[in-house]
Amino acid sequence: MHPKIRLPSSGHSTPSPPHSPLRSPRLRHGRSKPGRFNPPGRTLLQRLTWHILSVLIRRQGVFLFAPLLYISGMLLYMGSVSFDVVPVIKHRPAPGSVYRSPQLYAKLRPEMEADNSSTDAISTIWKHSYKGVDWKPCTNKSSGGLPDSNGYIYVEANGGLNQQRTSICNAVAVAGFLNATLVIPNFHFHSIWRDPSKFKDIYDEDYFIGTLENDVQVVNKIPEYIMERFDHNMSNVYNFRIKAWSPVQYYRDAVLPRLLEEKVIRISPFANRLSFDAPPAVQRLRCLANYEALRFSSPILSMGESLVARMKEHSATYGGKYISVHLRFEEDMVAFSCCVFDGGEQEKVDMEAARERGWKGKFTKPGRVIRPGAIRINGKCPLTPLEVGLMLRGMGFNKSTFIYLASGKIYNAEKTMAPLLEMFPNLRTKEMLASEEELAPFKNYSSRMAAIDYTVCLHSEVFVTTQGGNFPHFLMGHRRYLFGGHSKTIRPDKRKLAQIFDNPNIGWKTFKRQMLSIRSHSDSKGYELKRPNDSIYTFPCPDCMCRLNKTEDSKPSSRLNKTEDSKPSSHLNKTEDSKPSTST
Repeated sequence: MHPKIRLPSSGHSTPSPPHSPLRSPRLRHGRSKPGRFNPPGRTLLQRLTWHILSVLIRRQGVFLFAPLLYISGMLLYMGSVSFDVVPVIKHRPAPGSVYRSPQLYAKLRPEMEADNSSTDAISTIWKHSYKGVDWKPCTNKSSGGLPDSNGYIYVEANGGLNQQRTSICNAVAVAGFLNATLVIPNFHFHSIWRDPSKFKDIYDEDYFIGTLENDVQVVNKIPEYIMERFDHNMSNVYNFRIKAWSPVQYYRDAVLPRLLEEKVIRISPFANRLSFDAPPAVQRLRCLANYEALRFSSPILSMGESLVARMKEHSATYGGKYISVHLRFEEDMVAFSCCVFDGGEQEKVDMEAARERGWKGKFTKPGRVIRPGAIRINGKCPLTPLEVGLMLRGMGFNKSTFIYLASGKIYNAEKTMAPLLEMFPNLRTKEMLASEEELAPFKNYSSRMAAIDYTVCLHSEVFVTTQGGNFPHFLMGHRRYLFGGHSKTIRPDKRKLAQIFDNPNIGWKTFKRQMLSIRSHSDSKGYELKRPNDSIYTFPCPDCMCRLNKTEDSKPSSRLNKTEDSKPSSHLNKTEDSKPSTST
């Protein structure tokens, strides 16, 4: 034997590589022994299969071609199959993306009608209180005269009834802040609402001027000697194009110098041109204008109060308590939402025509994609009359409850209103409560009709909002102002409702439990304090209201303390100088 050498001795020779391992005796010869891999009696196909397997085992590199062989086999298979029998994969809509409320109503209706467990929900609905105390209106008027005015402010209020209301209240606040004289706002004629009404047609003009007389000077028109400089043409007056939600400091820095120079300025359009986050003195003027100075004109107020009395008379068995519902299912609202309901091809044609009439080309711009299912899932679709009825019955309001419906002309009313009337036969509208002669002075004026609805909804025990917008937001704030800080408003979570209404397996008891949860949540949200960027017209606490457990003249927060920073004008911060202070 030779000894093992770890290193080569001289580099002239190298050790031989190790021998390759011997093949398995089974694979050393091309043919296998009978009885093993090629047993006798096999068919030709079986022998071919065993042959292929033996080659694969001997030549493992063939496995590199396995994917190619697989793909080739699949192509051969697909070529032998007729495409007429390929199965079609159906897309399943996301939960909440399809309008299936009619099917749900048909399923739940027998149990709903048989349910006798409902209590007097209208008398027991509001249980929540704000830390055991209530709030009261706390908007104080100023006493004494006003300093000399810095000039006249003329604004154009655009939009519908409540958007115009925003413009009026903001104009009062700006005029007071700048120590200016406010000209009665001009209402801009809108292509959607198409109402030519003027300020005095909607509101009591004399009452408005008288209420503000010690806080903001208000006049009907600009004096002639000033208008002579502009050839008696308001279009010649300098118009400020102010960005939306501008801070009050912008008016002091940019608007006031021009006002002092020209003695009259114009701001058009003016809706939403003042930030909600403003100093306490500005907020006080907003409160004073909205909750005290703006009173509907005598014809509207008289008609509205008559309808309130009739609703209370009809609901005498419930102590004169009734529900008001703001239903936004007019054709223009359905069209604008881009949601799909159950009207089929006719609905599609109607909505496309309505969108083209009201918003020419807006919805057909190149690249714009409309996804009705996503809109519904996000809770952006208006509730249908059927869905409102289902929701209220689930919340415990029984068939004999009286409901006032505030709405314009309902789309396809004969069909869409039928289920709601089945669930609540005691439903009333202004057209049902008043005669044609009584409504004639208001009939062709959308803002005046909306003002009547506003009055009846304001005095209901329960207000139900279904779509958002200025109307319910103003009503919620006004109801808080009247009802001790609680809005007494049902605000459903429409994202949650979309999921519930699209659930075909839900039973009546589960449905009712879900609706009662939404009702309870609305009760707990009845009291809400205004946050910095919230609307004071929706959340009057604490700027416009005080807690009842405080003295009559106390303010609800230190934010209402009078400081030079919060009252930059001489009107709001009495000094010898009649011009607004330049401090912030």
